[in-house]
Amino acid sequence: MSKKILRRIILPIVMIVVILFLALNSVYTIREQEQAVLTTFGVASAVTDPGLHFKIPFIQNVKKVNTTIQGFSIGYDSNNSSDESESLMITSDYNFVNVDFFVEYKVADPVKTLYASEEPVIILKNIAQSCIRTVIGSYDVDSVLTTGKNEIQSVIRERIISQLDLHDIGIQLVNITIQDSEPPTAEVMEAFKAVETAKQGKETSINNANKYRNEKLPEAEAQVDQILQNAEAAKEQRINEANGQVARFNSMYAEYIKNPVVTKQRMFYEAMEDILPSLKVIINGTDSTIDTILPLEPFATGNSTTGFPEQEEAE
Repeated sequence: MSKKILRRIILPIVMIVVILFLALNSVYTIREQEQAVLTTFGVASAVTDPGLHFKIPFIQNVKKVNTTIQGFSIGYDSNNSSDESESLMITSDYNFVNVDFFVEYKVADPVKTLYASEEPVIILKNIAQSCIRTVIGSYDVDSVLTTGKNEIQSVIRERIISQLDLHDIGIQLVNITIQDSEPPTAEVMEAFKAVETAKQGKETSINNANKYRNEKLPEAEAQVDQILQNAEAAKEQRINEANGQVARFNSMYAEYIKNPVVTKQRMFYEAMEDILPSLKVIINGTDSTIDTILPLEPFATGNSTTGFPEQEEAE
């Protein structure tokens, strides 16, 4: 078979395959419960009308989003097994409860759902858990277990909607309901009691420490005030004494400048006047010569008037 014949056979087949491929990749269908996001060179736009739609192959891409109401549970899994890491919460009166919730949501904006965040459903679940724990923590245990369920659901719903508006991830909350609420297991209650006992011990220790501080602090402050007052008094006394000595020295120096000799003699006499009255001496020598002047007390004993017992005995 010649090459020309092969070309005539193969070329139409290839063209037909290419045309079929392009035709299949140029058409997409949106069902009633779906919306699509069409991206053209990275620019996304929503396609909300159901039915048959066309796109440019290799240039435009389509991602479909389920717009039906979907949901997930908090506090239990698909087998209805309890998950205390999610369900166990503490109330305003410091009691533990197990509360199970079911959250219903739907896609409100397919473009934001696909491209505003990587995992919008996980973000919604985290927001829901945070709001649930905050609200449960503001109600007492009786309200959570019995009479306050409807109010709690309404408050939680409002909080979640407010948080979703801030995050703007393209998901809308439909409803949140309390599936079940009950007291926790005995093990958890024992642990809770141990925690409460520790908290009470902490409060007692703090109160005792505050009491001791209140008793000792005024005493210490009084001691500090007394020390400061004594120091101030001592300072003033030293300053006054120093000022007095300076004034006395200045007056003496002024007199000294006028009459140095007379001032020296007066100072000498004043010094002797202070020293001699308390000094006891004996004179050892002849009538014409004084050999030694000695203190009397170290040598005198008894009732001697001269200071030497040996002389009295000799007489």
